[in-house]
Amino acid sequence: MSESLGQAVEFLAAGDWKKAHEIVQKDKSTLSSWIHGIVHIVEGDLDNARGWYKRAEREFPGGDAAPAEIAAARRAVESASSRG
Repeated sequence: MSESLGQAVEFLAAGDWKKAHEIVQKDKSTLSSWIHGIVHIVEGDLDNARGWYKRAEREFPGGDAAPAEIAAARRAVESASSRG
């Protein structure tokens, strides 16, 4: 699971939110919900992003937070991979 979420984060970092979306919409984890929220920030659909942040139990960081959120998500995926 974490490997594919890692791929989603890398697609986001490259600006390819559509490929990232294909990955995260298949995963129901909290981590995936957070990344799904970032997908919608990158896409520009902030209302949808807010919904995914709520599902992930995270505070919505705003529409300009994508770079910082992608970096944080990358660290979280790496941490989950090293544990599992």
